[in-house]
Amino acid sequence: MDKRTMLDRVATSGEERLLLGHVWDKYDQCRVKNIPAATAFLSPQEQMAAQRLLQAMGVMSGYVFCGGYDGAERQQLHFLPDWAWEAEEGSIRAVRCTWYRGESPNHRDFLGSLMGLGLTRDAIGDILVCEDSADILVTGSVADFLLSSWSAAGRIHLHTQEVPLSQLHIPQPKTKSVRDTVPSLRLDNVVASGFSLSRGKAAEAITGGRVQLNWTPCTKADRTVEQGDTISLRGLGKCVLESVGNETKKGRIFVTVKRFL
Repeated sequence: MDKRTMLDRVATSGEERLLLGHVWDKYDQCRVKNIPAATAFLSPQEQMAAQRLLQAMGVMSGYVFCGGYDGAERQQLHFLPDWAWEAEEGSIRAVRCTWYRGESPNHRDFLGSLMGLGLTRDAIGDILVCEDSADILVTGSVADFLLSSWSAAGRIHLHTQEVPLSQLHIPQPKTKSVRDTVPSLRLDNVVASGFSLSRGKAAEAITGGRVQLNWTPCTKADRTVEQGDTISLRGLGKCVLESVGNETKKGRIFVTVKRFL
């Protein structure tokens, strides 16, 4: 199957087609020149799209996803030549910001400031905000720019320095466990339970295109959800179906859903 036909088949939108074309170009660059090649930072949804493409192409090895630390949400896709086993050193760097005590900048403050500098979202990986510092994962070339030019997020003065990836400050996510029973493992039932919605509101959100299942848009309210699946609802965040238990005497199913706050 030629490249154009494959992209038309795999991509779910024009925007995604452009992304997958870029992924394919990086794959070809690595294969033809036998050198490492990496994409920009990809969101979880974009990573899933890239994996669909690679599966359709029959590419089962020779690549890794890397975000700078285990569990990173935004990651680069690295294609490896036959002489390499891991992503190139320096392809991802970390810039740590600190500020005066009493200030409390958040994720949005940092992202807005970075975008205000002219950076695109795909040049920025995870933004790890802790109580007194924030570590920003960026592509190698962007790190030098931030270290020399970035001094404030809004009205908050910043001090920046580079830190090794091994010394990242990784905040613990804030979550709460929701224990409930559902009539079945339909997507609308689990969305209603995880986000404290009525089943009707949950179904409306799904059919309205606001829900992703494992980072892929899903508009089918009757789609079956499995233990470990991640559900995202635009405007309300994400949750994970953490466990599925036994049935009650009335046939309902015990579930535990971990919601990220």
